[in-house]
Amino acid sequence: MKSGEVTFSSLVESVRIDKYLSDIFDYSRSHISKIIDNENVFINSKPTKSKYIIKRGDTVFVRLESPKSLNISPQNINIDIIYQDEDIAVINKPAGMVVHPSAGHFEGTLVNALLFHCDQLSGINDVIRPGIVHRLDKDTSGLMVIAKNDKAHLNLANDFKDRSISKFYKALVFNKVAPKKEIIKNVIGRHKKNRLKFSSFTDNGKIAITEYIVEKYYNNFTLVDINLKTGRTHQIRVHFSEKGNPLVGDTLYGSNNLQGKVSKGLRDIVKNFERVFLHSYSLQFKHPTTKEILKFNAPLPDELASFLKNIEDFDG
Repeated sequence: MKSGEVTFSSLVESVRIDKYLSDIFDYSRSHISKIIDNENVFINSKPTKSKYIIKRGDTVFVRLESPKSLNISPQNINIDIIYQDEDIAVINKPAGMVVHPSAGHFEGTLVNALLFHCDQLSGINDVIRPGIVHRLDKDTSGLMVIAKNDKAHLNLANDFKDRSISKFYKALVFNKVAPKKEIIKNVIGRHKKNRLKFSSFTDNGKIAITEYIVEKYYNNFTLVDINLKTGRTHQIRVHFSEKGNPLVGDTLYGSNNLQGKVSKGLRDIVKNFERVFLHSYSLQFKHPTTKEILKFNAPLPDELASFLKNIEDFDG
């Protein structure tokens, strides 16, 4: 996000302002706290505190500072490299890790870790994004393929463009999803009124295709298995939010408020969940050099599996 000022009306509630702004600007929570402490964030024309719980319809004003010049250096950060050869690496990225350095995220990113653990990375995406062919949002976990040289990068990028790379996700959303199986196909672009978001209601969008099947219904949630055909920014989050099924933990496109009569215990479980329930669990592609078909799987992280177990207990 570049320097400047932005004013918008909150579409969520019951979320701390520092977490909310961290999600929508993709800044670290600590960076947002500094902005707030410097009285650069106003709620309804009054300076706010990091612990303020935002309400739907609150007018939020944010003054942003210019991003600092980036000095990208290797960092000995533990990452789950599940496959590696001279051309590629396959990473199981944890939630909370930003893929590449940007304003507010000068270190601790996947790129910093890759520079330490890999002997070489492709340079096509400049010094800020070496090796990065595609990305996952900060709060999305799961599989990514990394290019270790420019030839591999170009071949993988072409395969992503041709939609010949298979990407599967698990997502937990609010409410009952209907129909049980569907291909959502529309265009996605910048939201007409809220420039922080993306939407299918746009004048300048790109085709976005999401295929899903319902895996399991719960009383208040649905677990869906998603075959992502295209990779637009926030695509899964937009498509399900616009169906009336926002992802659990997604404070930008929904909220963590349950509908109807729900026990306090279940509400507390949802309220205390601090990430988006979205995980890239399977990735299949053609090796950029050998042309061998490779398939990788990554099970649900512990925090997602635990969350499912907890809501199953309430269903029981």
